[in-house]
Amino acid sequence: MKMLRFRSPSVSSLAQEVQCTVRLLDDSEISCSIQRDTKGQFLLDHVCNHYSLLEKDYFGIRYVDPEKQRHWLDPSKPVVKQMKCQQPYTMCFRVKFYPQEPIKIKEELTRYLLYLQLKRDVYHGRLLCPFTDAAYLGACIVQAELGDYDPEEHPADYISDFKLFPKQSLKLDSKIMEIHQNELRGQCPALAELSLLQRAHTLDTYGVDPHPCKDFTGSTAFLGFTARGFVVFQGNKRIHLLKWADVSKFKFEGKTFYVIGVQREKKLVLTFHTSTPASCKHLWKCAVENQAFYKCAKSSQIKTVSSSSIIFKGSRFRYSGRVAKEVIEASSKIQRDPPVVHRSLSVITQPTVHSAGLSALKDSVHLSPLKPSIHVDHEDEACAALTISDTAYSPCASVVPTPVEESQGGLNLLFQSPARLLKELHADPEMQLELQAERERELTREAFRQSLCSPSSGRQQMQACLLSAARLVVMATGLLVILLPLLLVLLESDLDISFLHDIRQTPEFEQFHYEYYCPLRRWFLCKLELMTEQLWGD
Repeated sequence: MKMLRFRSPSVSSLAQEVQCTVRLLDDSEISCSIQRDTKGQFLLDHVCNHYSLLEKDYFGIRYVDPEKQRHWLDPSKPVVKQMKCQQPYTMCFRVKFYPQEPIKIKEELTRYLLYLQLKRDVYHGRLLCPFTDAAYLGACIVQAELGDYDPEEHPADYISDFKLFPKQSLKLDSKIMEIHQNELRGQCPALAELSLLQRAHTLDTYGVDPHPCKDFTGSTAFLGFTARGFVVFQGNKRIHLLKWADVSKFKFEGKTFYVIGVQREKKLVLTFHTSTPASCKHLWKCAVENQAFYKCAKSSQIKTVSSSSIIFKGSRFRYSGRVAKEVIEASSKIQRDPPVVHRSLSVITQPTVHSAGLSALKDSVHLSPLKPSIHVDHEDEACAALTISDTAYSPCASVVPTPVEESQGGLNLLFQSPARLLKELHADPEMQLELQAERERELTREAFRQSLCSPSSGRQQMQACLLSAARLVVMATGLLVILLPLLLVLLESDLDISFLHDIRQTPEFEQFHYEYYCPLRRWFLCKLELMTEQLWGD
């Protein structure tokens, strides 16, 4: 008999079970039934127990809502409250934080799962790489799947059965076969997978889950987060790398995302615009989680952050897992017999997709080997069905073309001369509207300055300024009269009211109480005691 926890308004709602299906990295699926109050951590632990996985902090569960917006399942919140789609729920098990140094992963099982994720990244174009690296990665996959080359068993065009990249040419196939037959000969599957991890982690797009957006000029950019820091890509080129030590804060307001940091000892503020407020909030949450995971030395250093600098406004969020240094330390302490790794054969007869040059950015061909589903994760079904261009994009269409041959000259077209760029910007209808609005604002400011200089209106302007100042003083006084007693009640009284108790338990209030209020209170009492002693002494 199942035990029910009576925390929901209805006992029958707790008794109702919800069916969940989680798609794994090898495209297999596992299903389970959960209660309506089951938290996301249970589902993640269920998948990890299926694998017998201990180094599970690198992984997470993703889902897509009916608006095609991606989300990471929050382990600390009930699954039902996070899912906005209809039952049964379908989610995907994916790598959430890519290890900075894969060699430090303790168990072969964890390395195999990371290998599966990177193979998907290569296949769907998220792992951008030059021609030589693409050939080496493809050869590692072939070596892990087929083993050593055998001329009696493998035909001359055996690589053509593999669909490894969005763009796969005969030249690339020839180079893959050359490396597979010579450099990787004798490597077992585990060693071939490790060779892929070692090469992949040196690439700029390793661990990047691209978030499409617009920069301040209106150009399409892709934002990402790696173990090194915050990165920005335009086309096939990384144009920004802000290391975690130089990142101060991430903020968002509506559809605008802000990155605040320091570069060359000067404050830096980068502004980007997303397609929807939901995608901007998802981008902000990913930024906060990656910053906490890679930057903090201990999980106790993680603080609750707010999306805005104004108190009690905006969204608040806190990463609740372990950080990278703690995960590596915990991995080094694992002492058990290595679990058996059950490798699955890939689907190697995918149809070849033809595209030319950099036009793959706008290629809408369905590249996924998975079955389409409205609830399935972002990088497989949703991304391939959408297009990316300079004028229309979707956060689910996270496809960057790969591989790029070193001899291609099309990369230079992405970055044109300033004069040509300004000409194109001024020709853009949206930019013309913005320039017209800026001219109108400038004319309004000029008219206001002229009115201030007029002698006849000087007295009226002075009266208006005095009236505004008086209103400001009255409003500030009213707020102090209301908020000061409430603050004193929170800080000094022992009233055990649930509302006050909840406020006292928040990390922001505890930080304010111990770091600011208590020192100020001690200083004030000390000064008061000195004044009292001087008065009595006199």
